[in-house]
Amino acid sequence: MAFQMIIHFIIAFLWMFLNNAWTLQTFVSGFLIGLAILYLIRGFFPQRLYVYFVIAALKLLLIFLRELFLSTVSVVSQIIRPKLQIQPGIFAMDVDLEKDWQITLLSSLITLTPGTVVVDISEDNKTLYVHAIHLPDIEKAKDDINNTFVKAIQEVTP
Repeated sequence: MAFQMIIHFIIAFLWMFLNNAWTLQTFVSGFLIGLAILYLIRGFFPQRLYVYFVIAALKLLLIFLRELFLSTVSVVSQIIRPKLQIQPGIFAMDVDLEKDWQITLLSSLITLTPGTVVVDISEDNKTLYVHAIHLPDIEKAKDDINNTFVKAIQEVTP
């Protein structure tokens, strides 16, 4: 993936050099030409094009920002009520992520989302113990995390 990025930038700078124009416009056109060349020779690379990983990372960021906004609104609406109507709870969630950085990223995303905290991780890194401030349905909470964060993290993985 890093090799593809290096080739891509070399093509963009080579385009600027051949045109003898060191402007942003020339770099962008060289960048697009480099992207087209990488697409044409994609069969020579053992992995998918790095652009797919960049798009997947942006998608993960957007998913996190959406969840951050929705959970912030939910927690604030619970806090400003005169009488709390919450059902706090802890649940165990099995995850299919294999690498340590994936588990760490998932734990961080869950913890950064207001109203949820990863309390512990099992020794085999297959189970997360999550505390939620309002937990009316455990299965729905697990499905929400699996369908948003876990899927997006798996797409980012090369």
